[in-house]
Amino acid sequence: MNLKTGRLNLPNLITLARITAVPAVVLLMLSPSRENSMWAAAIFGVAAVTDFIDGWLARKWGVVTVLGKFLDPLADKLIVMAALIMLIPHDRAPAWAVILILSREMIVTGLRSIASSEGIVIDASNLGKYKTIYQMVAIPGLMLHYDYYWFFGLQWDFFRVNMHNFGIFFFYIALGLTVWSGIDYLHKFFRVLTR
Repeated sequence: MNLKTGRLNLPNLITLARITAVPAVVLLMLSPSRENSMWAAAIFGVAAVTDFIDGWLARKWGVVTVLGKFLDPLADKLIVMAALIMLIPHDRAPAWAVILILSREMIVTGLRSIASSEGIVIDASNLGKYKTIYQMVAIPGLMLHYDYYWFFGLQWDFFRVNMHNFGIFFFYIALGLTVWSGIDYLHKFFRVLTR
């Protein structure tokens, strides 16, 4: 198998690995002890980094495939949705906000499907990219949740960070961008539709 040019090329295999990370994150977050939370955040963090790597490799090598175009956004949505849902029962993310984020994702995905079936391409805005970046920072913070000392283990209050507060700060920025980008996409969709 040629990992550079085959249908199951390296970028697509990386994307598939990101999908297989979803059950691991879910299982770890079922019992979110400090250790499990750290592992879940680490797996999510690696998955977030690979999101940029697989797309970059596919473009660099010129191996953008239909399979990759389908799997990449699917992998992103699966791991983000799973992580957000698993944060709710442990009071690490507000349920109403998670429902709002997931609703936006489903609405935009549905509109994209309608537009695609009509041969219409609606370009994604930078708002969606910024939303994703803030989500990828917020979710590991909310997973980590506990207080950590980030300077060589020195237990001084100056070096203590409450990761829940860190995560929730970026979560609300991501939430704002989610709503804004959703409205922006709806506006573009109906503007194209009325033409």
